Amino acid sequence: MEARDILKRPVITERTSEQMEFRKYTFEVDTRANKTHVKQAIEEIFGVEVEKVNVQNYKGKFKRMGKHAGYTNKRRKAIVTLTTDSKDIELFEM
Repeated sequence: MEARDILKRPVITERTSEQMEFRKYTFEVDTRANKTHVKQAIEEIFGVEVEKVNVQNYKGKFKRMGKHAGYTNKRRKAIVTLTTDSKDIELFEM
């Protein structure tokens, strides 16, 4: 897989914005990617040093719309911690 295929988008919420102060960044990643793939993709795209990667899997929720029923998409979220001597990731360019 290519590095751009592994990272789908950054997750921007109030909680993840607070975690950025501690050099932790959250990304939605491909469901087939493992921790090593995520680490290599972050280092290649942003040019930073990654200390560790934590991964969380989310099942699809059961939803109904009238008589039709199905599941939402399953997701995978990665929380990436950078080393102390690494530069920050610029998600918001001003």
